[in-house]
Amino acid sequence: MKFKLENKDQHSKARAGEIQTDHGLIQTPIFMPVGTAGSVKAVHQRELTYDVKAQIILGNTYHLYLRPGLEVLEKAGGLHKFMGWSSPILTDSGGYQVFSLEGNRKIKEEGVVFKSHIDGSKHHFTPESVMDIQRTIGADIIMAFDECTPFPCDWSYAKNSMHLTHRWLKRCIDQFDNTSGKYGYSQSLFPIVQGSTFKDLRMDAARFVSDQDREGNAIGGLSVGEPAEMMYEMTDLVTDILPEDKPRYLMGVGTPANILEGIALGIDMFDCVMPTRNARNGMLFTSEGIINIRNERWKMDFSPLDSGFDSHVSNFYSKAYLRHLTISKEMLAAQIASIHNLSFYLWLVTQAREHIQAGDFTTWKNAMVEKVSRRL
Repeated sequence: MKFKLENKDQHSKARAGEIQTDHGLIQTPIFMPVGTAGSVKAVHQRELTYDVKAQIILGNTYHLYLRPGLEVLEKAGGLHKFMGWSSPILTDSGGYQVFSLEGNRKIKEEGVVFKSHIDGSKHHFTPESVMDIQRTIGADIIMAFDECTPFPCDWSYAKNSMHLTHRWLKRCIDQFDNTSGKYGYSQSLFPIVQGSTFKDLRMDAARFVSDQDREGNAIGGLSVGEPAEMMYEMTDLVTDILPEDKPRYLMGVGTPANILEGIALGIDMFDCVMPTRNARNGMLFTSEGIINIRNERWKMDFSPLDSGFDSHVSNFYSKAYLRHLTISKEMLAAQIASIHNLSFYLWLVTQAREHIQAGDFTTWKNAMVEKVSRRL
């Protein structure tokens, strides 16, 4: 993997760059649609490519390990071939999912023992096994196994958790460097900065992660319930320390406003289930603000979902039609809304990139944050 920094904004830490992988080029800043179990919910791979214009998608190690399982994925030739997706893929390590299983998991030095949410069967993740699992899944970018601290937590818990994450990271690196990919293309390992919402821990973690000198770095443990301003403060601290010549990935973030503020703080990569999950519940993100398509006010509104950017789905279908489908519980509603929301997110980061290159990012960003945050 290679990263080239192309432009930097004069009034913020925003940057435009390119990540070159064996499965293609990624122009940053970028948003990655979440395809948890080898599928971005309600969106066909063809639509991801041509409507959404996704350059990279995310898969989930925990879910793919449980279903369809490693035997199926290896026999298929990896996740790319299994799901018919030829562009880059990133897999998270399963750390966040295991963290979410509180009551059904035990964290120890060796790793984590957990029960499957599907059938209650017992499983064991270690830093080594998670590297091997992600080798088998075959993503271009794989994440180190970490403990995601809950919010809130006290300083001593966060400190111990961070040090555990660092010990696990060393083991991830050793296992990754002593193995090779299974499908004839290269993979890159990203460490994760933890430390909860404590400045000293975040700075220590950022320095430790930077010292590992991997091809990119991630920031985890944010967007887990803390106030947005706290998330921005931690991100700002960390991006001051992480190396400039490597991509920075803020995990699990977020709203359109969160993404724009994250870009201004020097983040290059984002992912979140919000555009698809909220779409299935009738919430649309648009260039003019947020729409609850179930509201009565859209019943007779035959204007396009969003004419503010070029998207076949957003420009073609009306608010009234999508409201009808949503109220009627038609499956097409989830499909149209998901494609629209993802198209908007990808348009938004592409616009950010263009304004960084044009030199007026901060002015544009401040105006856009206000627009995309308002309820219509």
